[in-house]
Amino acid sequence: MGKHDKLIEKVLRGTSDANIAFDDIRGLLIQLGFDERIRGSHHIYRKEGIEEKINMQRAGSKAKPYQVRQIREMLLKYHLAGE
Repeated sequence: MGKHDKLIEKVLRGTSDANIAFDDIRGLLIQLGFDERIRGSHHIYRKEGIEEKINMQRAGSKAKPYQVRQIREMLLKYHLAGE
């Protein structure tokens, strides 16, 4: 199981939303085919075929827990997590 697969599993479990590194979640979104645009401290991710845009900001070195929840909902809604 690769790094991104482990991260998807961790996000989907939902037990450690406050403990996910910003750079890891950023890399996952890029690997899933999202385009990144940076405006100041905001990292905005869009992907064709996905209605929602993801707007993330760092909380130190971590992603904000509510943003991880949004990513989990999007992974489930659009079946981006594989099986």
